[in-house]
Amino acid sequence: MSLGEFDLISRYFKQTNELANDNGVEIGIGDDCAILDLPDGYQLAVTTDSLVAGVHFFEDVCPYRLGYKSLAVNLSDLAAMGAEPKWVSLAITLPRVDEPWLSEFSRGFFDLARKHNVTLIGGDTTKGPLSITVSAKGIVPRNKALLRSGAQVGDLICVSGTLGDGALGLASKFDTLALSDSAVFVDALELTEPRNQLGKQLINYASSCIDISDGLIQDLHHIVEASQCSAQIDVENMPLSDAMLGEIKMHHVTEQQALQYALAGGDDYELLFTISAQHYSELCLHNLSDKVTVIGKINANNDIKVNLTKAGEIINLQLAGWDHFKKNK
Repeated sequence: MSLGEFDLISRYFKQTNELANDNGVEIGIGDDCAILDLPDGYQLAVTTDSLVAGVHFFEDVCPYRLGYKSLAVNLSDLAAMGAEPKWVSLAITLPRVDEPWLSEFSRGFFDLARKHNVTLIGGDTTKGPLSITVSAKGIVPRNKALLRSGAQVGDLICVSGTLGDGALGLASKFDTLALSDSAVFVDALELTEPRNQLGKQLINYASSCIDISDGLIQDLHHIVEASQCSAQIDVENMPLSDAMLGEIKMHHVTEQQALQYALAGGDDYELLFTISAQHYSELCLHNLSDKVTVIGKINANNDIKVNLTKAGEIINLQLAGWDHFKKNK
């Protein structure tokens, strides 16, 4: 017998109630709305992302990984605001009820939810082309949220982790690339790790922050435009993974291609933030949860919003980040 909507919800998505009391859920799944209690002195941060088959993921993607990533990209948005993730809503559109697929999707989703102590509080299921919409909610100390608009002239520009692996993973799915180990890059694409602990650590230190989803250059443009300033990036300081450096050494990827992936490839979900030199020194005294690299500095506002330099000289690279309504190459 085929599962109905409410049977489907009960079997695959009503299974994190053990976190509900700890997360201030007064009313969770089962009523028309969830009722949540906010701690005193905190504000609610809310983000929503949709993932559409054929646009954001391949239709034959492993459902475990799809469930994982559909939550991860939302938790990354909360990390960029310095918010602690608490609750999530899930709306999923399915072409048909496929129980093995749903079992793996929900397993990936809840594996990450448990890791970050996140409670599923509601959502919706319907029939149609495969798509997933997640709305994540978190809490942040009042008036302490990290914004895109606070960068100041003289600030350092920093990124967490390494860049470009996810983009190379995506490229390896489109093209037959002679890589030593494509799996590590596909893992970076599909099993991204949101930097929520680092985001919380940046509160009181960073002047602005954003997560890198559409490519470093494009997302940095959001910061400099909101902050009315410009930026200079030293491409020699771009943090590349050991796996990427290995592919360069083996001549499977050129240095130019690696820079393209790191600067404009997207799907990194690392944190890009600005910070004064003094606050950076203070931050480094703490036991940071993730590697952080200084890649540039904030300059006064001018017509060229982002300059790329190498050995102190301005260079010109043809780069373009992701835009859903433009042709992306």
